[in-house]
Amino acid sequence: MNGYLNESNFTMVEEGFTTRDLLENLLVELCQASDQQAFFVADLGDIVKKHLLFLKAFPRVKPYFPVKCNGSEGVIRLLAELGAGFACTNKAEIARVQSIGVPADKIFYSSPCKQVAHIKYAANHGVQLMTFDNEVELSKVARSHPRARMLLGIAADSSPSAHPSMMFGATLKSCRHLLETAKEQAVEVVGISFHLGSCGLEPQAFAQSVAAAQLAFEMGTELGYRMHLLDIGGGFPGTEDSRARFEEIAAVINSALDLYFPDGCGVEIVARPGRYYVNSAFTFAASITAMEEVPMEQPGSDGRWDGGAVGRACPWRVQTRQVTGHPCTLIPCGCSISLPQKPCPDHPSRSTSLRGPPGHAEDRIADGLELPELQVGDWLIFEDMGAYTIATSSPLEGCPQPQITYAMSRVAWKAVQLFQGKPPQTEDDRESVCAPLSCGWEMAETLCVTPVFAPAGII
Repeated sequence: MNGYLNESNFTMVEEGFTTRDLLENLLVELCQASDQQAFFVADLGDIVKKHLLFLKAFPRVKPYFPVKCNGSEGVIRLLAELGAGFACTNKAEIARVQSIGVPADKIFYSSPCKQVAHIKYAANHGVQLMTFDNEVELSKVARSHPRARMLLGIAADSSPSAHPSMMFGATLKSCRHLLETAKEQAVEVVGISFHLGSCGLEPQAFAQSVAAAQLAFEMGTELGYRMHLLDIGGGFPGTEDSRARFEEIAAVINSALDLYFPDGCGVEIVARPGRYYVNSAFTFAASITAMEEVPMEQPGSDGRWDGGAVGRACPWRVQTRQVTGHPCTLIPCGCSISLPQKPCPDHPSRSTSLRGPPGHAEDRIADGLELPELQVGDWLIFEDMGAYTIATSSPLEGCPQPQITYAMSRVAWKAVQLFQGKPPQTEDDRESVCAPLSCGWEMAETLCVTPVFAPAGII
């Protein structure tokens, strides 16, 4: 074991008990204590499962988790224990990862726009790997971090339909000039980087980006650089209903890698899966703390409200687009919560809008949800809430960061130990490593981890 994670960092969930049970028990305790603070429940076993699936799907690719996606301590400790690296975008994220003992060579300063003070911080703390895609970034690094090992970031998709998140990256036409400029400034360029993002792109876009990276590699090699690292970025879907799409993307990427960077060519390949790892692992619970009736004729309602209700959930920092459309369950406080309460014919649903803290327009959570009539103290449960929902900055005044309760099944914990080479202690241990890893909702399959870990032989 690497020592980043131990049993004191999470709640051990025994056989027959799920994270859903844990969440409902927490709600009972909060209702009895009249505590309405929002909270997360995180199934670390789900992340273990995702990690093993990723290594099986991409046997040649090393994952670097983007800390900005979810910088919670439990996630960082678990992924560090599993041997993943970390992609950081600022010195705060670098400090967070290094505070638990992650070595500098496991950290990738992946931001395309870096403050000079942060570059110097990375230099002083041994972080060398970083990116550039223009002369300004190159000059900043040349002055502030002479030992940096740079990846040239290329534009992943230059088509007119490209999503705005793909604005970063140099075009192939400008790559040679940037590589020549790096040579003049004595900056070491070791490879190429691209990032597609999770915007529903076609898998073929990954193949096109790998092909473009190979052309940029050739330019660097011609100029005398020892090009040996390819970063294929992120954009991998991470929910159960997108499993087929993940496998399709993996097949396309592997085919492109075999064609343009064949095994044995001396090129190391890394990726930055973010949502893929954490999205489905987190469930969020927030209570209704205030109610307001909105007449149908109220200005600005554009006729959508039919005497609907507005529920104000306990404030939390979460991007609106992460909440709208997510599966939402209403659990009335004080009622039996062994099963989620659902609308019935006697209590028809009402058009409902959810808001965060008053006075913060950016905390508009959702509009037009069809929910049963809400009451102050009711709880709303949101699934698939692990990506870009954990605040990395200071919490809002008067509203602390929601608490996170980490859980892992004993089976998943044994799988982590086996992954690190620790043999099963008993016959029961050996048999249980072929049980479902997630301690939450039922999984579609079973993962088997052999004591001698082989990525091609997990399932």
